[in-house]
Amino acid sequence: MNTSVFSIAVLLLSFPPLLTAQAEPANPQAARIREASRLDSEGSTTEARKIFQQLIDSAPDPRARAAAQRALAMSYAFDGDCPNTVKYEEMVIAYWVTREEEDPQNAFYQQGEMANEAARVCIDAGDLNTAERMYRRGSELGLREPEPRTHPKALWDYRLAHALARLAARRGDKAEAQRQVAEARKALDSDSAMAAQQERFFPYLTGYVALYTGNLPAAEAELSRAIGMRGNANDPFMHCLLAMTYEKMGQQDKAKAFYQKAYDLARGHNPPAAFTRPYARRKLAAL
Repeated sequence: MNTSVFSIAVLLLSFPPLLTAQAEPANPQAARIREASRLDSEGSTTEARKIFQQLIDSAPDPRARAAAQRALAMSYAFDGDCPNTVKYEEMVIAYWVTREEEDPQNAFYQQGEMANEAARVCIDAGDLNTAERMYRRGSELGLREPEPRTHPKALWDYRLAHALARLAARRGDKAEAQRQVAEARKALDSDSAMAAQQERFFPYLTGYVALYTGNLPAAEAELSRAIGMRGNANDPFMHCLLAMTYEKMGQQDKAKAFYQKAYDLARGHNPPAAFTRPYARRKLAAL
């Protein structure tokens, strides 16, 4: 989830984002990461991790090492391995700590981003306590960004409420989930510039909460609305959630169709793909 300012910051200041299938490698390290990412997508995670470890061991500088460590964290995510994902994301966070003096705005944002990235893997893996710890840590780190801020407080407030609502829904606490949904809505309404970029993630939130608290008609409506919003049409995780909804509703044909679409869309090397690709593969084999 990002604001317009944050989007520019990521493009200009951070190391390259996790690769997608369409990304073209710009250097030898990127080419090797691309090769290993393909192996992860195919389910050959052990082979992929050998390549990532070689890249870590041979990295020419700390920045390249951190990029390879982040990719290795995502490789573990494809196996739903929350502890090892956190382990390697912590190494990336440590790299950004070394950048605080020279590049404080981006350094603190990246620390928060990496913590949230690990948290996302952990909630998808079902380790809710670790997910909450890392989401809260991500918010705390991001909010340390000094003035002039390039990432508004409202963004971190929204992200944390979004996460806490999903965690509450997974724990079966409908009242707390709805309270956090209201907090997320409040954060959106407090910052129109942030909301312009983040609004599309709100029906994903309400659909997720509805799914995990047993309101399947609302889940279907909200997740369908989410997928129909600009920027979400190719989101594999949202399609996977809708497939899960149809499966729970007993609509097997629709479930299978959406699992297939989710699987086909999960071509990145990032948390949505790391969960969706293996999960949809298992579902398609079973349905």
